Amino acid sequence: MKSFLVSFALLFMVNTQALSNSVNELETKSDIQSIDENEDTQTRFDSLSKLTKVIGTVEKYYVDDLKLQEIVDKTLKGLMHELDAHSSYMDKKYFKEMQIQTDGEFGGLGITVGMRDSALTVISPIEGTPADKAGVKSGDIILKIDEQSTLNITLDEAVGLMRGKPKTPIVLTIVRKGENKPISIEIIRDIIKIQSVYSKKIGDDILYLRVTSFDKKVNEGLKKAIQNHKTFKGIILDLRNNPGGLLTQAIDVTDFFVSSGVIVSQKGRDASSEEKFTAKSATTLSKAPLVVLVNGGSASASEIVAGALQDHKRAIVVGEKTFGKGSVQVVLPINQDKTEGIKLTIAKYYLPSGRTIQATGITPDIIAYTGDVPQESDSEFKIKEADLKKHLEGELEKVNHDVKKKEVKTEKSDVITKEDLFKDNQLKTGVDILRSLIILEK
Repeated sequence: MKSFLVSFALLFMVNTQALSNSVNELETKSDIQSIDENEDTQTRFDSLSKLTKVIGTVEKYYVDDLKLQEIVDKTLKGLMHELDAHSSYMDKKYFKEMQIQTDGEFGGLGITVGMRDSALTVISPIEGTPADKAGVKSGDIILKIDEQSTLNITLDEAVGLMRGKPKTPIVLTIVRKGENKPISIEIIRDIIKIQSVYSKKIGDDILYLRVTSFDKKVNEGLKKAIQNHKTFKGIILDLRNNPGGLLTQAIDVTDFFVSSGVIVSQKGRDASSEEKFTAKSATTLSKAPLVVLVNGGSASASEIVAGALQDHKRAIVVGEKTFGKGSVQVVLPINQDKTEGIKLTIAKYYLPSGRTIQATGITPDIIAYTGDVPQESDSEFKIKEADLKKHLEGELEKVNHDVKKKEVKTEKSDVITKEDLFKDNQLKTGVDILRSLIILEK
């Protein structure tokens, strides 16, 4: 009994010591955590004190008499501008403009712009719009908007300057690769109406699908085009100079060609907030060989489609490296009456392989540059022969009824001819690759 009590006492002492050690350890951890929290609090306090001191110093000593509200606005603009090219502060004037619907009709130019290396750069002009007709090109750097310099301007301020009443003129001064000096281009603003999808045939076996932007009509437009053409053996999906648009449409378009797996994921600072968008076999429309055309004007939603199809090895991507915009922005009011706000980047898009689009873009499987297809001298002669034959056929058509002439014209508008292919090196390269894929499918 005595030995039992001794053993129990020793055990109790050991357990008590262990408990004491555990308590001391917890207290130590708690103290460390408390110190860390105190340090964080002190650091935050010091940082805010520094900001307040600078604002106060500017208000008191700056050469021009600035009101506190002006100083704070400039501070917020600078902060948001330093985060990234797409985040911005919106004062009352700009925030109100953002919320204007179709009441006051605004005209545009039909270009999508972005910041590249702090320069206001044209991502792409949209087909058929005033900017496109005036000759604005993807990659142009906008130096001035009318008489205002774009140096140190925010993206939203630039967009605001380019927007205006329909039928009013605007002059863009641009720097273009290959030109010795800046070019001035006058454009007349207009209401932008876009045909986002159209289709053509290349020969008897290839369906050409052109998507100019990812608006809410793309899903139905592509679906209709694919279902209306039953005999094609391969598809060219042309996303060149497509600045992007709705994420949902990009997901739907990819889903037409991919039956399973992740299409794109959206990740913010918190890993638990990751959102994945996956393909469904029920919505697959075609398993035919596919080639996607891209260039430096392909951005955002276009890059998601091209990148996802590339990662799934569902398509061969042909052309030039894309723009590299793969981030998500939200507009958040910052005061009670919701008259001011910030546009803040909250997440990035990631492709099925885990790679990001932001600032890196999509590198094509096959690099092909824009321009005419290089030809040998005898090839040029053949093309001239074909042109001559076409001219003679046209002369013969004049003998026939006018209705027949109109029918031929209508038919031709839905067809990409051999002559058209030789004027577009990227498309010709894509077609040649696609014909090889079609042969391998047999």
